[in-house]
Amino acid sequence: MPEQPAPPDAAESRLVDRARRGEAAAFERLVGDHAQRTWAVCYRITGNAHDAEDALQDALIAAWQNLPRFRGDSRFGTWLHRIAANASLAVVRRRRDVVMDELPTARAEAAMTDHYERLAESDRIEAALRTLPEDFRVALVLREFGDLSYQEIATHQGVGVQTVKSRLNRARSAMAVALGRA
Repeated sequence: MPEQPAPPDAAESRLVDRARRGEAAAFERLVGDHAQRTWAVCYRITGNAHDAEDALQDALIAAWQNLPRFRGDSRFGTWLHRIAANASLAVVRRRRDVVMDELPTARAEAAMTDHYERLAESDRIEAALRTLPEDFRVALVLREFGDLSYQEIATHQGVGVQTVKSRLNRARSAMAVALGRA
């Protein structure tokens, strides 16, 4: 039985309605509730903080502009994560030919904090994600960091649920090998 997206709750629906009427505070609240996961989707797909910031900004602008088109069939966060994934892929495609600095300034500053171990693990995961084919990477990021269902990922990628399951299985196996856990 295919997974169905979680329906929006009443409070979220009210916030969406208020945001549709142009209430910026309601939109900020909606976005704020999903900020961390949306950032994670952008960061994991783009692979660096600079591109993730660009993708996140593009996603938020697109979400605001397209809010009247949000049908409400799924949760707002699911819809926002799809927009973020598309914006991230667009940034990656635009910058594909540009060689990015291995340690962007924001990451270099973060490395100076007391989070060395977490950053080292994050770098290992990021490097392993970069080894995956784009379709596998996007499916894995949407599932693990965007919390999308198999059906939502299938719809996003324009493939069947079985293909998504296969991509996720192969992506997880490749990640385990790349991280030395297989």
